[in-house]
Amino acid sequence: MEDQTNDVKPTRSRRGFAAMDRQRQREIASMGGRSAHASGHAHEFTSEEARAAGKKRHRRAGESDSPKA
Repeated sequence: MEDQTNDVKPTRSRRGFAAMDRQRQREIASMGGRSAHASGHAHEFTSEEARAAGKKRHRRAGESDSPKA
């Protein structure tokens, strides 16, 4: 008896958001961003917050680069 394995994977159809064209995806994502800002749930970093976050990140990166003895 021959072992016949079917190595062909079935193709999956794209559904929902993934099936939409890129422009439509951008439109929907944009609406979500606008509504988040309008409802007060979105956060925009101030210059000071962004600067502090960058300093923290660079400090951590420097620590991981040093060799451990």
